[in-house]
Amino acid sequence: MNFAGKTAIVTGAGRGLGLSYARELARLGANVLISDIGANNLGEGADSSVAHEAARSLQFQGYSAMGHHADLASEQACQQLVAAAVQAFGQLDIVIHNAGWVGYQRIEEADSSFIERALDVSVYAPVWLCKHAWTYLQQSTAARVVLTSSDRAMYQQYAQPGLVAYAAGKMAQLGIMNALSMEGMADGIGVNAVSPVAKTRMWGVTEEPENLKPEWITPGVLFLASEQCHDTGYILRASNGQFTATRWVENPGVEYPVNLARIKASNAEEVAQLWAQIKEN
Repeated sequence: MNFAGKTAIVTGAGRGLGLSYARELARLGANVLISDIGANNLGEGADSSVAHEAARSLQFQGYSAMGHHADLASEQACQQLVAAAVQAFGQLDIVIHNAGWVGYQRIEEADSSFIERALDVSVYAPVWLCKHAWTYLQQSTAARVVLTSSDRAMYQQYAQPGLVAYAAGKMAQLGIMNALSMEGMADGIGVNAVSPVAKTRMWGVTEEPENLKPEWITPGVLFLASEQCHDTGYILRASNGQFTATRWVENPGVEYPVNLARIKASNAEEVAQLWAQIKEN
């Protein structure tokens, strides 16, 4: 796979999964802008050295990389990040939004600052990034956007108490993916998402893991970011070096929104009586 001449922005790329994505993109020839605020596991604080040290480590290996430190919660910061990439490398072809954090807060303890911090990085940041990247992506011959979701948001069986804010942000990125995949179709802008499972500092892991290694997620993300990926609007679940792609598709025979082609019921009692059938469709 060849990314020579391509320019990629990878957010949350100072450590963990993001750094693995950035390193492999750079190794395969891309110019990579590493964005990372350097926050702690709860999304608090900032350390400008995180992004710049990661970039220097890639430069030391002979790769084309640059660090960028900013809080992507603001539109201005996202605009500046895109401008920095274009100014440094002359174009923008790939946006991988990996930045995020896992914070637990039970619903009875929910407060606005906690929720806003989660939504800032998972909702506002990808929207602002794509807004200001879009013009440049439209000029690219193979523009790709990769967002990040989570199995803990998509599947009730994997949900955990206290992850309401996290789940809201991760599900929101799938809505953004669906909307932008349609919006970008005419210009050939592919927009997909990855749902990764990897043992990183967000998992509380500091040593090299024996399984669920971050680098085992990277091949799937690199594919989504490549010219070889011709699909758009897919979620790539990635875990332990295994991959499966999924998406929500409509049932056959549906004429949306007037005919769902399924079970009819005229009152709540009928819904109750037919519930077993309704669940099957």
